[in-house]
Amino acid sequence: MFCNSKETNYNVSRNFKNGPLCIYAFNYKLRNNFLGESTMQWGFQNNNNNNNNNNKKVIRIITNSRMRDSCRALFKKLKILPLYSQYIFSLSISVIKNEHLFYTNDEIHSIHTRFKTNLHPPIANLTKFQNGVYYSGIWNFNNLPHNVKDLTNEIILSQNALKRFLLINSFYNSEEYFNYQR
Repeated sequence: MFCNSKETNYNVSRNFKNGPLCIYAFNYKLRNNFLGESTMQWGFQNNNNNNNNNNKKVIRIITNSRMRDSCRALFKKLKILPLYSQYIFSLSISVIKNEHLFYTNDEIHSIHTRFKTNLHPPIANLTKFQNGVYYSGIWNFNNLPHNVKDLTNEIILSQNALKRFLLINSFYNSEEYFNYQR
Protein backbone atom coordinates (compact mmCIF):
# COMPACT_ATOMS: atom_id res chain seq x y z
CA MET A 1 0.00 0.00 0.00
CA PHE A 2 2.88 2.39 0.76
CA CYS A 3 5.62 3.10 -1.74
CA ASN A 4 8.69 5.23 -1.41
CA SER A 5 8.06 7.54 -4.36
CA LYS A 6 6.90 11.08 -3.61
CA GLU A 7 3.92 10.94 -5.99
CA THR A 8 2.59 7.80 -4.32
CA ASN A 9 2.94 9.37 -0.87
CA TYR A 10 0.89 12.38 -1.98
CA ASN A 11 -1.78 10.15 -3.57
CA VAL A 12 -1.94 7.95 -0.50
CA SER A 13 -2.18 10.99 1.75
CA ARG A 14 -5.19 12.28 -0.18
CA ASN A 15 -6.91 8.98 0.54
CA PHE A 16 -6.13 9.28 4.27
CA LYS A 17 -7.96 12.56 4.84
CA ASN A 18 -11.13 10.88 6.05
CA GLY A 19 -10.61 9.52 9.56
CA PRO A 20 -8.48 9.80 12.69
CA LEU A 21 -7.35 6.17 12.51
CA CYS A 22 -6.17 6.68 8.95
CA ILE A 23 -4.41 9.91 9.89
CA TYR A 24 -2.67 8.08 12.75
CA ALA A 25 -1.56 5.33 10.34
CA PHE A 26 -0.25 7.90 7.90
CA ASN A 27 1.49 9.83 10.71
CA TYR A 28 3.30 6.61 11.55
CA LYS A 29 4.31 6.39 7.90
CA LEU A 30 5.52 10.01 7.98
CA ARG A 31 7.58 9.45 11.09
CA ASN A 32 9.24 6.31 9.78
CA ASN A 33 9.70 7.27 6.13
CA PHE A 34 10.36 11.01 5.96
CA LEU A 35 11.64 11.66 9.47
CA GLY A 36 12.98 8.32 10.56
CA GLU A 37 16.28 6.65 11.21
CA SER A 38 18.20 8.34 8.39
CA THR A 39 18.02 11.87 9.86
CA MET A 40 21.32 11.47 11.69
CA GLN A 41 23.02 10.51 8.46
CA TRP A 42 21.57 13.46 6.54
CA GLY A 43 23.44 16.00 8.64
CA PHE A 44 23.48 19.43 7.03
CA GLN A 45 23.03 18.45 3.40
CA ASN A 46 21.46 20.90 0.99
CA ASN A 47 18.52 18.67 0.04
CA ASN A 48 17.04 18.73 3.57
CA ASN A 49 15.02 21.85 2.77
CA ASN A 50 13.42 20.00 -0.13
CA ASN A 51 12.57 17.04 2.13
CA ASN A 52 11.06 19.41 4.68
CA ASN A 53 8.94 21.05 1.96
CA ASN A 54 7.68 17.63 0.91
CA ASN A 55 6.70 16.89 4.53
CA LYS A 56 4.87 20.21 4.72
CA LYS A 57 2.94 19.44 1.52
CA VAL A 58 1.81 16.09 2.88
CA ILE A 59 0.81 17.58 6.24
CA ARG A 60 -1.20 20.30 4.50
CA ILE A 61 -3.01 17.62 2.47
CA ILE A 62 -3.80 15.57 5.61
CA THR A 63 -5.19 18.58 7.49
CA ASN A 64 -6.95 20.18 4.50
CA SER A 65 -4.91 23.36 4.98
CA ARG A 66 -4.17 26.01 2.41
CA MET A 67 -0.76 26.25 0.78
CA ARG A 68 -0.01 29.59 2.47
CA ASP A 69 -0.85 28.38 6.00
CA SER A 70 2.02 27.94 8.43
CA CYS A 71 2.84 24.35 9.28
CA ARG A 72 4.20 25.00 12.77
CA ALA A 73 0.79 24.65 14.39
CA LEU A 74 -0.01 21.67 12.17
CA PHE A 75 3.16 19.86 13.24
CA LYS A 76 2.22 20.49 16.88
CA LYS A 77 -1.37 19.39 16.34
CA LEU A 78 -0.33 16.12 14.68
CA LYS A 79 2.53 15.68 17.19
CA ILE A 80 5.10 15.28 14.43
CA LEU A 81 8.54 16.81 14.71
CA PRO A 82 9.77 18.92 11.79
CA LEU A 83 12.87 17.63 10.04
CA TYR A 84 15.45 19.67 11.96
CA SER A 85 13.73 18.94 15.28
CA GLN A 86 13.88 15.23 14.43
CA TYR A 87 17.58 15.67 13.69
CA ILE A 88 18.11 17.31 17.10
CA PHE A 89 16.13 14.52 18.76
CA SER A 90 18.18 11.78 17.07
CA LEU A 91 21.51 13.43 17.87
CA SER A 92 20.58 14.11 21.49
CA ILE A 93 19.33 10.58 22.11
CA SER A 94 22.52 9.25 20.54
CA VAL A 95 24.57 11.39 22.92
CA ILE A 96 22.48 10.31 25.93
CA LYS A 97 22.82 6.61 25.08
CA ASN A 98 26.58 6.95 24.54
CA GLU A 99 27.40 9.34 27.37
CA HIS A 100 30.41 7.20 28.32
CA LEU A 101 32.14 8.48 25.13
CA PHE A 102 31.92 12.14 26.16
CA TYR A 103 33.61 14.29 28.79
CA THR A 104 31.98 17.12 30.72
CA ASN A 105 33.69 20.44 31.29
CA ASP A 106 33.88 19.52 34.98
CA GLU A 107 36.01 16.47 34.12
CA ILE A 108 38.39 18.51 31.94
CA HIS A 109 39.14 21.34 34.37
CA SER A 110 38.44 22.12 38.02
CA ILE A 111 36.97 25.60 37.50
CA HIS A 112 33.32 25.61 38.56
CA THR A 113 31.37 27.60 35.99
CA ARG A 114 27.72 27.57 35.01
CA PHE A 115 28.68 25.40 32.01
CA LYS A 116 30.42 22.72 34.06
CA THR A 117 27.79 20.10 33.19
CA ASN A 118 28.02 20.79 29.44
CA LEU A 119 29.87 18.31 27.28
CA HIS A 120 33.38 19.35 26.36
CA PRO A 121 33.83 19.62 22.57
CA PRO A 122 37.16 18.31 21.30
CA ILE A 123 39.42 20.49 19.17
CA ALA A 124 38.42 19.89 15.57
CA ASN A 125 40.08 21.35 12.50
CA LEU A 126 38.29 19.35 9.83
CA THR A 127 34.85 20.45 8.69
CA LYS A 128 33.90 16.85 8.00
CA PHE A 129 34.51 15.99 11.68
CA GLN A 130 32.66 19.12 12.84
CA ASN A 131 29.61 18.14 10.78
CA GLY A 132 29.75 14.56 12.04
CA VAL A 133 27.48 12.98 14.59
CA TYR A 134 30.00 13.12 17.47
CA TYR A 135 30.90 16.80 17.27
CA SER A 136 27.54 18.22 16.21
CA GLY A 137 25.85 16.01 18.80
CA ILE A 138 27.86 17.73 21.52
CA TRP A 139 26.87 21.22 20.32
CA ASN A 140 23.20 20.27 19.96
CA PHE A 141 23.14 18.60 23.36
CA ASN A 142 24.82 21.56 25.08
CA ASN A 143 22.12 23.89 23.73
CA LEU A 144 19.29 21.91 25.36
CA PRO A 145 17.54 23.46 28.38
CA HIS A 146 18.78 22.34 31.79
CA ASN A 147 15.57 20.53 32.70
CA VAL A 148 16.10 18.17 29.74
CA LYS A 149 19.85 17.73 30.31
CA ASP A 150 19.30 16.90 33.98
CA LEU A 151 17.29 13.79 33.03
CA THR A 152 20.09 12.09 31.08
CA ASN A 153 20.38 9.28 33.64
CA GLU A 154 16.79 8.25 32.86
CA ILE A 155 16.66 7.51 29.12
CA ILE A 156 12.87 7.19 28.81
CA LEU A 157 12.21 10.34 30.86
CA SER A 158 14.79 12.28 28.89
CA GLN A 159 13.29 11.10 25.59
CA ASN A 160 9.84 12.25 26.68
CA ALA A 161 11.10 15.60 27.99
CA LEU A 162 13.17 16.18 24.85
CA LYS A 163 10.26 15.32 22.57
CA ARG A 164 7.94 17.62 24.55
CA PHE A 165 10.49 20.46 24.30
CA LEU A 166 10.91 19.96 20.54
CA LEU A 167 7.16 19.66 19.91
CA ILE A 168 6.49 22.90 21.78
CA ASN A 169 9.22 24.87 20.00
CA SER A 170 9.15 23.20 16.56
CA PHE A 171 12.56 24.21 15.18
CA TYR A 172 12.92 24.41 11.40
CA ASN A 173 16.66 25.16 11.18
CA SER A 174 19.85 25.40 13.21
CA GLU A 175 19.66 29.18 13.51
CA GLU A 176 16.31 28.98 15.34
CA TYR A 177 17.61 26.25 17.62
CA PHE A 178 20.87 27.92 18.60
CA ASN A 179 19.18 31.30 19.10
CA TYR A 180 16.57 29.77 21.41
CA GLN A 181 16.47 31.58 24.76
CA ARG A 182 16.30 29.12 27.64
